[in-house]
Amino acid sequence: MPTPLRRAHVHRLPMRSPDDVGALEAAIVSGAIDPAGIVAILGKTEGNGCVNDFTRAFAVRSLETLLGRHLQADAVRQIAMVMSGGTEGALSPHMIVFEARTGDDGPRAFGTSLALGRARTPTLPGEHLGRMQQVAQVAAGVRAAMADAGIEDPADVHYVQVKCPLLTMERIEAAEARGARTAVRDTLKSMGFSRGASALGVAVALGELAFDELSDADICADYSRYSERAATSGGVELLDHEIMVAGMSARWTGPLAIDHGVMRDAIDIEPARAALSRLGLDGPGQLPAASRGRIAAVLAKAEAAQSGKVRGLRHTMLDDSDVSSTRHARAFVGGALAGLFGFTDLFVSGGAEHQGPDGGGPVAIIVERR
Repeated sequence: MPTPLRRAHVHRLPMRSPDDVGALEAAIVSGAIDPAGIVAILGKTEGNGCVNDFTRAFAVRSLETLLGRHLQADAVRQIAMVMSGGTEGALSPHMIVFEARTGDDGPRAFGTSLALGRARTPTLPGEHLGRMQQVAQVAAGVRAAMADAGIEDPADVHYVQVKCPLLTMERIEAAEARGARTAVRDTLKSMGFSRGASALGVAVALGELAFDELSDADICADYSRYSERAATSGGVELLDHEIMVAGMSARWTGPLAIDHGVMRDAIDIEPARAALSRLGLDGPGQLPAASRGRIAAVLAKAEAAQSGKVRGLRHTMLDDSDVSSTRHARAFVGGALAGLFGFTDLFVSGGAEHQGPDGGGPVAIIVERR
């Protein structure tokens, strides 16, 4: 018998607080979501998005508690739970639940459909963070997630989400006790190095860059080397990497499709508009209400340009000693994209080291085709 097709479902749910799982619980009780089919949950929580943002772990614990009432512990652990802290500006806290179901619900209307895959890596030693060992580990994890999704051609991948660890003083001291040295001793900087090395791992897995052409010295230094499909987020709540791949595959069915564009700077919304057009949502200006209802998710990265300028004009995001530049960037890019899409529950993640060109970043869009 032929392998049954899988069908992806994407649910964007509001959150009233980091521990609010009420919308997800209601969807499970009503049958709208089968917890056994959940592949991954991405969330935007209202913390600072920095080292001491514990809203991420709080949200994960709340999700684990809820799902533990419906699934065995091993099944809960297999779900990628990627919480991205920071809803600056008017970004609205929310979660995106990615679900896969087996079986075709009817005649196949499209040749390829949204495909989802996940993987977890082994624990990363602190001294490997921000170095080529992390690049290699993430690349292997991305390939495993592609295999899980049934995607063979890297060109069919449009979005790779990686949740990566960061360094704390305890982890730094543990590495030093082993006689090792970490890439950095600044815990906040370690987030950037982890995100950057993870993004380069995505680039290697997708054939955007060759592993042998990279070195430790390139990480968070040579920003001409990047992935156009990576989205990486650092967090204190894990020691390994959680990876989700989203792309298109003939092994999947259903109306959902994904495409992506790459913003060249923080106000470059035209690549997102072009991706919308390829997905069948054409038109000038802000998306009309009827079109907004067809968008399942918007997933973007934001970064303050290291040049200190946006299109030749000075910005102060890197000069603020009180507020991290990643927080400024999330608010700024979130506003630009909200103006295009017409809603604010956008998954805009700050810190885009090696994720698109400096000051820009990838934008992936999932749409229901008709």
